[in-house]
Amino acid sequence: MSIEIKAPTFPESVADGTIATWHKQPGEACSADELIVDIETDKVVLEVVAPEDGVIAEVLKGEGDTVLSDEVIAKFEAGAAGSAAAPAAAEEAAPAGDADKVGPAARKLIEEHGLDASQIPGTGKNGGITKEDVQNFMKNGAPAAAPAAAPAPAAAPAATAAPVNVPAGERVEKRVPMTRLRATIAKRLVEAQQNAAMLTTYNEVNMKPVMELRKQYKDLFEKTHNGTRLGFMSFFVKAATEALKKFPAVNASIDGNDMVYHGYQDIGVAVSTDRGLMVPVLRDTDAMSLADVESTIADFGKRGREGKLGMDDMQGGTFTITNGGVFGSLMSTPILNPPQTAILGMHKIQERPMAVNGQVEILPMMYLALSYDHRMIDGKEAVQFLVTIKDLLEDPARMLLEV
Repeated sequence: MSIEIKAPTFPESVADGTIATWHKQPGEACSADELIVDIETDKVVLEVVAPEDGVIAEVLKGEGDTVLSDEVIAKFEAGAAGSAAAPAAAEEAAPAGDADKVGPAARKLIEEHGLDASQIPGTGKNGGITKEDVQNFMKNGAPAAAPAAAPAPAAAPAATAAPVNVPAGERVEKRVPMTRLRATIAKRLVEAQQNAAMLTTYNEVNMKPVMELRKQYKDLFEKTHNGTRLGFMSFFVKAATEALKKFPAVNASIDGNDMVYHGYQDIGVAVSTDRGLMVPVLRDTDAMSLADVESTIADFGKRGREGKLGMDDMQGGTFTITNGGVFGSLMSTPILNPPQTAILGMHKIQERPMAVNGQVEILPMMYLALSYDHRMIDGKEAVQFLVTIKDLLEDPARMLLEV
């Protein structure tokens, strides 16, 4: 029985998608619900699976082709797993099989470093190659085999008296097309700078009270909440939620000539993935506990690394928090996430000498940055908003008392 394989139904905000990777080729046997193709959109990668056991009869849209919502991309023969179509691809089954065992994150690393996937031992399911396998392969010095093959510069004995600064191998350049997600991120960031009157205000917060509270209760917290670990992000989300309620303009957005004030707090948390920065949204953070925030963020991070974040996870959002501190950033200027009017930047916790009641103390300090759209938010409101977050974090009990 012939079945049409169609692209998923895209949301209204997504016009089309691009065929990223065909995991199965014509003639290859497929099991029901087995991944056959990835379709990349402006926001996420959507997976299309086999409807039944069978064989892909014909691919109508190749990798790199643009597809519309519900467009037919391939034809599938149900129940034809053992037909003559399979032997047709058997001659080259080895390389195709290797390619199928390479995950998206691992494939990107392999392409960037020019590695041979057949030489990398896989530890994933069914011998699949994971990102960690590629990283371990490179750490073990395997990629260094290529430069080792170039000891030809023996023709320069006179240079032994001085260090040689010229690279021994070829000066290789590689041109790789920008992914659809990366292109969309670039476009939105440029638009944010061009269309918004963006300013940034800075402050610093003493993280000692939060760190002591976390140290005191982290074991009990993890035990009570089924393994959910207590981090710093939940405190920032709750502090931001309280501050957003006091300063509704920071929780608003601009739609044309209209200012839209939101009566709820949906906070986006920036997550770094192999494919780029994604911002899944915590819904109604006012009603979430610290444990709810931590478990949801942990789930976002896990699904982001696996490429499993969906459209619904990233739709909307009234405010964004980004944490460059996990990568060691001491201070930065975050860029707005349109149509939101503000974004909070967290940074590295750094011990610094601080004057406290006329005495010098070494305290764990963090710089905070609030970028905001001056068209919507006055400087006074932006500064007071950031000071409110600082005050709540330096005295966490105020979040419980809502004062």
